[in-house]
Amino acid sequence: MHPLLARTKARVRDAAKPLGEAAVGGLTIGVLRATRYFDPIKTADMFGRITRRIGPALREQKIGRANLTAAFPEKSPEEIETILAGVWDNLGRVGAEFAHLDHIWEHDPASPEESRIEIPPRTHELFAQLRLDGKPALIFAAHLGNWELPALAAVAHGLDAAILYRRPNIASADRIIQQIRQVKMGTLIPAGRGAPLRLAEALQNGQHVAMLVDQYWTGGVEVTFFGRKTRANPTLARLLRQVECPVHGVRIIRLPGHRFRAELSDEVPPVRDASGQIDIQGTMQAVTSVVEGWIREYPDQWLWLHRRWR
Repeated sequence: MHPLLARTKARVRDAAKPLGEAAVGGLTIGVLRATRYFDPIKTADMFGRITRRIGPALREQKIGRANLTAAFPEKSPEEIETILAGVWDNLGRVGAEFAHLDHIWEHDPASPEESRIEIPPRTHELFAQLRLDGKPALIFAAHLGNWELPALAAVAHGLDAAILYRRPNIASADRIIQQIRQVKMGTLIPAGRGAPLRLAEALQNGQHVAMLVDQYWTGGVEVTFFGRKTRANPTLARLLRQVECPVHGVRIIRLPGHRFRAELSDEVPPVRDASGQIDIQGTMQAVTSVVEGWIREYPDQWLWLHRRWR
């Protein structure tokens, strides 16, 4: 291609990018605002049907199929496809439920069987322990079930929480997403260069810091996940080196009848090196192993659609 033509195409692409982002941002805002006017359960059903239908036509379907086949070599092709259909269904439901985050948490201790959120007694005990022990804590979650709800669980149990989140690239979409998330999610800390310092300060101030830990992280520490090597974000273990505190995992599992079960794990002991210092790689392997155990129980509720192995 002639250099002049290449430069012209680059300039046109750069000029069109803001227009494209504005269109996507406007569409995101419109969908989220419109979704709030409809019944959340019926909307979740509809979004689940839509994603189950269009998902198989997207390139992520091949990624998900390859991931599942490698992770579960004992499963038949039919079983893999059934899991994938559940993955798409769950993703659509998460999208619909996001618009209703400010009122989706429904738990009445006096009538737990009638509540939308089911909480086992042990989880109640552990949350009370975190609230009353006077210590900060690190809490990890994964893209499992509805991965927006763990932050609501922390705040609902009275924890002073600081949540690490990934900011969308489009500013207009980021603003409305923050507005929705801020209602009952504690302090929101966007991922970026300054995030580790802010998270460490939150721990030093006695807050409970939460983050998702299950995506591939370029430059991260090597861990084994479903028998294959991958890389994990070491932020949690590095923070633990600075401020030693309890580490727990939290997951929100989707149940039949449009209900959820919130579970907080027992404390996950960190791995230490010969000198007694927190071992970064070993601790992230311990955390990754907990997440793998969760996924093996509910493989159709994890987001298999990204390249976890490279």
